[in-house]
Parts: sequence; C-alpha cells; structure tokens
Amino acid sequence: MKLVLVPLLALSSIAAIFSPAQEPFLREIPKTHYTGDFAVGCQAWTFNRFTAAEAVQMTAAAGGKVIEFFPGQKFSKDYGDLKFDHNLSDKHRNEMRKILGNNGVIAINYGVVGVPNDEAEARKIFEFAKDMGFRSITTESTGSIDVIEKLVKETGVGVGFHNHPRRPKDPNYKVWDPNYILALVKDRDPRIGACADTGHWTRSGIKPVDALKILDGRVISLHMKDLSSFGEVSAHDQVFGTGHSDIPAVLDELKRQGFAGNISIEYEYNWDNSITDVAQCVGFIRGYGVQH
Repeated sequence: MKLVLVPLLALSSIAAIFSPAQEPFLREIPKTHYTGDFAVGCQAWTFNRFTAAEAVQMTAAAGGKVIEFFPGQKFSKDYGDLKFDHNLSDKHRNEMRKILGNNGVIAINYGVVGVPNDEAEARKIFEFAKDMGFRSITTESTGSIDVIEKLVKETGVGVGFHNHPRRPKDPNYKVWDPNYILALVKDRDPRIGACADTGHWTRSGIKPVDALKILDGRVISLHMKDLSSFGEVSAHDQVFGTGHSDIPAVLDELKRQGFAGNISIEYEYNWDNSITDVAQCVGFIRGYGVQH
C-alpha cells in the first residue's frame, strides 16, 4: 500500500469546507417572548411621563413582552430622582431585573444613547448593556464607529444606528437616509446595523418598506410607528394599520428578510393614556401572524 501525503494546506482547506467559520451573532430572543412572528414590546419613551418601572408594567399590560429602555427616565416612585441609565449601581440593576421578571418582560435594547468617541467612556455603556443582557445599543453616534466596532466585537452587544427625520437646514445630519446608514455599516461587523424608525422615515418622505429593502440584512431592531400623514414632520402616531407607514408591507418585508430582532412600539401620542392604543398595535402584529 502506497502512502499518500496530503499537503497541510490542502488539509486545512478540506477542514474549512466541513467546519465553516460561524458569523458573530446577537443574543437570541426566546420564542416565548414573541407575539406571532415577531418579538414585540415598547420603547420606554412611549411612557416617558412615567417611571422606568411603570414603563415595564405598562408594556406588559399592553401585551408587550420586550422593552427598550432609554437613558434618563426616573427609575421608580420608590427611588426619588434616581435615573435609569448606565451608571446604575448593582443594587438598582438587580432591582430592575426583579421588576422585569415579575412582569414577564425582557429588556432587549438601550437607547437612544450618545456613545462617546472615547473608548473608556464608551466601554461603560457597553459593559452596562452586557451586564443587563441587552441585545443591542441604539445610537446616532456615527463619529464613534471605530470605537463602537471594537466594543461590539469585545462584548457581543450589537449597535443599531437610529434615524430621526431629515433636517433640511442641517446638511450634516445624515442618519435619516438609509443609504447613508448602509454605507456606514456595510463593511463593519455584522452586529452593527440600523435601528429602523418607520415613523421618522415617513416624516422624511421615505416609504419605510423601501428603506428596509435598502438595509436588507442590517436591521438590528425597529422603532415602529404608523403616522397620520406622509412627508410631514408634524404627523402623529396612530394605531397600526390605520396610518400612512404601510405597516403590513413593513411586516411582510421583515418576514422576507428573516428578521430576528425586536419591534419596539414607540407611540408618541395620547401620552397619558396610550396603553389601549399600544395594545391595539400589539394586537395588529398578533393578527398578522395568524393571517400569515
């Protein structure tokens, strides 16, 4: 029998075929916290006239199972002026974990937060997010992209770049444009992408479904809104399916993309009594899942 020597390079190539390198991944959202086809909850800003603890309770009351916190909201009625942000002590982080657990809600994102272009300061935000089990951070800090990418790779916490409406008098504000976001993130770690705000695209005169198609594969999370008019900054939120953001088309596109992130309902209207409206938005997504 003749012994055949296979070059080491060839062996490594064969191994690569059978053991492909896995792409980095974000925290998987448990199916127990899905509503129909999607993980649905609230951006706590929806309840910004209340405390973070109340926002968790109100999210649960509306049928949401995940929440995105924003920095600066009062923590709870029990702690006076204490704010929920990345400077929380271990004691208060544990207190919020209990509140979340008691309400069956998972904290999934943190933002919109400014990420400094300073590694030591930015690290505080990422370490807080990792400690709290957040899937991603929501920001508009495009100038910190190099620091962000380094910390994403180090912590496994993703980043979604958020869009507010276009600002005609401020040409330096570019994140309203999905093409700009794509150019920013396309060559970066795959855990860096967009936090897609459908309402602000609608205000900017961009059809949300078109923007999502541009960002195919790079949608980390959504701030979902359905607005009363198209192309007007003054447009306000309406119950899903009754406005001009074409939520059914948005959901169709997310499903086509195999979107595995979360939908944060950000309802910026009827501020003091929005739970019923938010519940109807949750119900719309639940009904979509039944029909599809």
